Amino acid sequence: MNTLPKGMLIDLDDTILAFDTVSDESWESTLQEFQHQLLPVEATVLHAAIKVSAKRFWSDPARHQMGRMRLLWARTQIVGEAMDSINLHNPELAAAIAHVYETIRTDRIHPVEGAIDTLKALRERQIRMVLVTNGDAPGQRRKIERFHLPALFDAILIEGECGVGKPDARIYHRALDALKMPPEDVWMVGDNLEWEVRGPQKLGIRGVWVNHRGIDLPPDGPVPYKIIRSLRELLQ
Repeated sequence: MNTLPKGMLIDLDDTILAFDTVSDESWESTLQEFQHQLLPVEATVLHAAIKVSAKRFWSDPARHQMGRMRLLWARTQIVGEAMDSINLHNPELAAAIAHVYETIRTDRIHPVEGAIDTLKALRERQIRMVLVTNGDAPGQRRKIERFHLPALFDAILIEGECGVGKPDARIYHRALDALKMPPEDVWMVGDNLEWEVRGPQKLGIRGVWVNHRGIDLPPDGPVPYKIIRSLRELLQ
């Protein structure tokens, strides 16, 4: 078994819970419900436009920070822009689509296979853990409570509750304070190279990249201490 650290900072979305991975299927189900209101445009055409709009929206760090704190607003903006791009200007319909999508996607969020069991096993090994997640407080807290995660962590830090999130150095310092450990004794584990690798490693925390998509490491990206496909590989 690999030597494990004394402490871990662990991400939530697409590390413990499947979040982005349920996006496409959620959009497909949502848009099928609205197909008759989209005619003569096919739902698949709007879905493709939404992907383009979403990529543009989330690519800007400032907009990303604002959007993740107001997800329904962000999704309404994304759908509206996508509809405009295919000559379907209808703000009321865009808002309705975004609302239904949020409900469907929330219902489909589920634990990544093996993630909860891995957290329990780490807990049994007396590894101290802090959950560190970006996003709005009510939405993230609901997910955390829904899957009974509080009992598995020594502390939970949510951007919307803390007033600061990854990759701001203050959130990592706050997590280290919660662990009462120096950075060299701690790993940060998650799927975002900027938030879970580059940011933490500037402070001496070892970054473990959860590469659940199986993509190549970007040539201009940070070099993770470890690369895994899922949390359960931490125990292998």
